[in-house]
Amino acid sequence: MTALTLSTAAVAGLRADAIVIGVAKGSAFKPGGPVVAPGAEAVDQAYDGNLAGVLETLGASGAEGEVTKLPAPAGFKAPLVLAVGLGAQPQEDSGYDAEALRKAAGVAARALSGTKKAAFALPLTDAADAAAVAEGVLLGAYSFDAYKDQGDAKNGKNAKAPLGEAALLGGKPRDKAYKAAVERAVAVSEELNRARDLINTPPNDLNPEAFAAVAQTAAKEHGIKVQVLDEKALVKGGYGGILGVGAGSASGPRLVKLSYTSSKAKKHIALVGKGITYDSGGISLKPAGHNETMKCDMSGAAAVFAAVVAAARLGLEVNVTGWLALAENMPSGSATRPGDVLRMYSGKTVEVLNTDAEGRLVLADALWAASQEKPDVVVDVATLTGAMVLALGNRTFGIMANDDAFRALVQEAAEEAGEPAWPMPLPEHLRKGMESSTADIANMGERMGGGLVAGLFLREFVGEGITWAHLDIAGPAFNEGGPFGYTPKGGTGSAVRTLVRLAERAAAGELS
Repeated sequence: MTALTLSTAAVAGLRADAIVIGVAKGSAFKPGGPVVAPGAEAVDQAYDGNLAGVLETLGASGAEGEVTKLPAPAGFKAPLVLAVGLGAQPQEDSGYDAEALRKAAGVAARALSGTKKAAFALPLTDAADAAAVAEGVLLGAYSFDAYKDQGDAKNGKNAKAPLGEAALLGGKPRDKAYKAAVERAVAVSEELNRARDLINTPPNDLNPEAFAAVAQTAAKEHGIKVQVLDEKALVKGGYGGILGVGAGSASGPRLVKLSYTSSKAKKHIALVGKGITYDSGGISLKPAGHNETMKCDMSGAAAVFAAVVAAARLGLEVNVTGWLALAENMPSGSATRPGDVLRMYSGKTVEVLNTDAEGRLVLADALWAASQEKPDVVVDVATLTGAMVLALGNRTFGIMANDDAFRALVQEAAEEAGEPAWPMPLPEHLRKGMESSTADIANMGERMGGGLVAGLFLREFVGEGITWAHLDIAGPAFNEGGPFGYTPKGGTGSAVRTLVRLAERAAAGELS
């Protein structure tokens, strides 16, 4: 991953391949063309105070995500200046918000792939700004090249290496707050990028057993207790939901429990992740065109895994238990059929009307298992429904909960982390559609409001009196379009930062 340093060096004398500066759009307060952002004063002076005019001549406007390259001024050791758009200029006396800095740093880092070192002269007013730029750099520089030819330079097939090093100018390397902020950014970003790697790994190399092995290795490295239930243990325990979903695959299911504990913890949060390593739809086979990206159906489990490891690396004073419900949903002679009834870990029976509504079945078992430990809160994360994508689009995840105050807290955590999220209801009238004449409940209900129906189904498997929230990340978990901001094409690591922020708030005593 890109190396980060905080630097107080003068920009002109810094040996680097590029200098990154920010440029904003003119506003009602300062109308006109692009405005050079704080941090780039020395570069502006070297252009005789006309850097904004030069950028405007080159077509720059300061729009978010815009990149403009120009030769560095005479006397600078770096040969290149890269101006990145910050979007709208903030009001007088207010700085740029963290997300604007994060996105700009991510765009610049991606634009500088193949570069050894860059100096980032973006606006830094405090440690929080340094953290935002650091996160943007580390997340924006990400690339997944494990399956690409790395050595055929003659035919131009070399994958460009990520930006090697980023010096954050204006940072204070001896300041405890700045150092802590960057160290946190590194820990969270490294684990988020590990989640991206898992999501992007093809399903022939990442089945439930392989995912469990990755979790075991990371747990050992970071002092996390791990327990893996294989098929035999799942049968013995009565985990009918996970077993039913995995019944059609040659790769057996797993339930992985990761436990990070702190001797100073006063709260315990449980995180549950949907981990369908490949989803064909089972007997209710997905139509053509809907299978190609289904390696991403374990994004919820990847997010939970990354969040638990990040909590351990940060030494948060809260107990965090992660449950990874892992299975591969395939059609075969042994697969669960529409009409079959599964007896879940909770003892309830579920009539399976559609085997492509499998995520809720594995989550139901894991939610009940998590509930037995009586945590203060349970949060599940899943690429659960296409209905949520229709409702909120490709960049926003939905939040449902059995407690309005907790739902608001989760949304606040998402906003603080820079992840778009929106509260969604759990309308009681939709529960009737899941009534079954054969079993306690069916895994399908009304088609309209399908994302909410799924949330209502999950609520049935949360222990009595336990506060719970459900994050449906079906939209933002996998980016099929071009990269933007610090978000790459492919797996995004959606919800990791929200879960980490929630754990931090729990450690700070902000859970009721």
